[in-house]
Amino acid sequence: MDLTLRNDYGCTEAVIAENCGFDKFYKVADLLADKIKIKFTNKIDDSDTSYWDFIFKGHKLTLHYNIYDGVSIFPRNWKDAPRKDNEAVTELARILETVKG
Repeated sequence: MDLTLRNDYGCTEAVIAENCGFDKFYKVADLLADKIKIKFTNKIDDSDTSYWDFIFKGHKLTLHYNIYDGVSIFPRNWKDAPRKDNEAVTELARILETVKG
């Protein structure tokens, strides 16, 4: 996986894929669940957007999909994300880069 980290919204966001379909979102969700043993705690789905919350090493993060923005991961409390949550996103992005789907 070739990820991009950005801080456009005041938090660290790991952009996994841009311009993609729901199939890529589900592939990433399966990878997180199968290879990293993530359990999703809350799933909100709409016709063009999904927010799936999970906990990674004690940090509340969100796997996000939008038909315009693609697939990304960011802290659940993105507006006021503590430094440690942002660091968890960066750590998870590094792990995802090395995991084979």
